[in-house]
Amino acid sequence: MTSATGDVVLVQDQRTGLVFNAAYDASRLRYDGDYQNEQACSPIFREHLEKVASIIGVHFDGQRLLEVGCGKGYFLQHLRRLNHEVSGLDPAYEGDSGDVIKASFEPGMRLSADAVILRHVLEHIADPLTFLAAIAEANGGRGSIYIEVPCFEWILERRAWFDIFYEHVNYFRLADFWRMFGHVLESGHVFGGQYLYVVADLASLRRPEVVSPDRLAMPADFLSGIDRTVAMIRDCGDKQNALWGAASKGVIFSIYMQRAGIAMDGAIDINPVKQGRFLACSGLRISSPAEASCRLKACDNVFVMNSNYLDEIVSQSEGRYTYCTVEHG
Repeated sequence: MTSATGDVVLVQDQRTGLVFNAAYDASRLRYDGDYQNEQACSPIFREHLEKVASIIGVHFDGQRLLEVGCGKGYFLQHLRRLNHEVSGLDPAYEGDSGDVIKASFEPGMRLSADAVILRHVLEHIADPLTFLAAIAEANGGRGSIYIEVPCFEWILERRAWFDIFYEHVNYFRLADFWRMFGHVLESGHVFGGQYLYVVADLASLRRPEVVSPDRLAMPADFLSGIDRTVAMIRDCGDKQNALWGAASKGVIFSIYMQRAGIAMDGAIDINPVKQGRFLACSGLRISSPAEASCRLKACDNVFVMNSNYLDEIVSQSEGRYTYCTVEHG
């Protein structure tokens, strides 16, 4: 099967200050039961979800919750175990809960929630302001919302070139949400600064306006990590090279390495649903950690796609490889 591809042309709207991919075409993507993006296989990520649950508990205790974009339902079930009343909405849901509708949110739906949870959804939406306004209208213009998205400032500071990919049409900064909402209850960063979050009043949603010049520029050395990684691999001679983390970061990393003439020796992921399959475009086969250990030799290079998982990966592989993080810092 040929992988669908598309261009990424990041621009900034000078009226709103929002950054997005001007070449984005939503018809190239499909979010259904085949979409696999579950991260809760990782203990480190489950710790992150505990932090999110604690924020939700502070602001939404005793309220009726709706998770728009609940994925496979792991976090929704976790909230239920914490005695929250919560329902969900997602076309990729695979379970049998009667409280989850297997569909995307569409304008005109009637919602009834005291608070809406929107985790890692808004970066995928071509028109995030219209989407948020539709959620507010569907919920009668009332309630609160928890939003969590990747932090663009972290991407820029860490020169995380592999964190720019087609599925993410929007790239947010914390200040964007302070302009979007007139009443913010709490905001900050989680997951080692990689994600930002905001808890806000839905009724205070407004079109953001930039008061003073807010012109962003990509760092001139943003892609420098590609050449550095290529040089390191070539200097390592006969060592095998694998990547650990077969999600979007791994896809982008493998594509750039392939374009630079580097033949990676495979991908590793702890998600059993991904094992035995192949990365889009590059075609790298995804192995389990156990399968990879039969092929890779001690001290071979393993490129860790997210440094948050480094200690976990070293532990799972018993420290037998040479571990290389990809972002700066």
